[in-house]
Amino acid sequence: MRDHIEIRLSEYGSASLEAAHLTPRDVDRLRALQRHQCLSLEQTHIGWRLTAHATVGILVLDRVRLIIEPKFAIAGDQLMDWLTYALGAPAPLPVAARRWETGPDGLADLVAKALLEECERLLREGLRREYVRRQDLAPAVRGRLDVTAQVTRRYGQLDKLHVRTFDRETDTWDNRVLGTALREARTLVTGPRLARDLHAAAQEFPHASSRSSVLRALDRTRYTRLNARYRAAHIWARLLLRGGGVTDLLADRGVVADGLLLAMPALWEAVVRRMFIDAVASRGWRPVPVTEVKGVTVRGDLGASSTFRPDLVLGPPGRDPAPRRLLPVDAKYKRYDRSGVGSADVHQLLTYSTGYGPKSDPHAVIVHPRAGGHSRRTLEISGHHGPLGSIHVIGLDTHVPPWQASAWTESVLPL
Repeated sequence: MRDHIEIRLSEYGSASLEAAHLTPRDVDRLRALQRHQCLSLEQTHIGWRLTAHATVGILVLDRVRLIIEPKFAIAGDQLMDWLTYALGAPAPLPVAARRWETGPDGLADLVAKALLEECERLLREGLRREYVRRQDLAPAVRGRLDVTAQVTRRYGQLDKLHVRTFDRETDTWDNRVLGTALREARTLVTGPRLARDLHAAAQEFPHASSRSSVLRALDRTRYTRLNARYRAAHIWARLLLRGGGVTDLLADRGVVADGLLLAMPALWEAVVRRMFIDAVASRGWRPVPVTEVKGVTVRGDLGASSTFRPDLVLGPPGRDPAPRRLLPVDAKYKRYDRSGVGSADVHQLLTYSTGYGPKSDPHAVIVHPRAGGHSRRTLEISGHHGPLGSIHVIGLDTHVPPWQASAWTESVLPL
């Protein structure tokens, strides 16, 4: 890693690279990420111009180590709290027991440390073992003699015996996932101590021959009382192995890159969705499935009709959506603590409020991240014939634990 050129930029920031900095393989990988709107790559007369979008993290290329930093400065422990909350991982360790300090590599180091802590916990408790069937050639009978193989392959010779054994081993998919992720994490960190710890832990786990087989195993995994303690470690392993494309958080678009990249708008949507569901549960409110309520539909235009919905629709107790007062909520990863709400978002939320809210008092909610305290303001929209609706703009303080932000949210929601 010491031979790599380190380039740092923030979300939506740009950096110039010399032509020699990128190999043809690097260009192909960056073009693939560009097709999925993670970043932009433009060729210039001196080399390349790289522009970040709303995707942050670390990307290790052949000659360049690219670090894209989020535009909201969040301390390492708080970043992991919010990421853990969004992923639905079990509650993190107490702050005093963590090793989640923000380092020069930010997110990659934090996730690698979280994975390492979970793997070390599993090693202390003892790795899960399963009975594994093996076929072996041994000097003595151990397990069950494979008569067919003995007769057809040894032709009556008894110096070596074909046997079938069933032993309890740690070579299971639950453990292979973690062994492969620990090895992957070593390529993303630069701290020698962390790299040594990851290497030492990786030696205790079996690993798979390919990343794709591990990812398929993760997608098939179902947690029971036998492997429930692996869930947290698997969440961090999935994040590392997919390079950020977490199945239940970010869309896995088939882009494979050596790095850890997170689409911040999708992460913020996951945070807001879980937080508002938690906040309204005590009042009996719940998220309304799309099957229970129609989206805002556009018909009559060229082509097929289109339907669009907010990120979340909340409804009071009861199963019949017709007479209920629904509350549309939309997560916006924008600095609405520093600027007014854009006209496009006003139009969008006003449409949601009239499409879902009661006709007598239509309203909707915008939720944005904010540093340095929560905030709330209300936009009143009116026309020639009077009021059209209200938009509640809620800013969540990213410097506090998410469960504290959830408690504050419950107190200010217009339910």
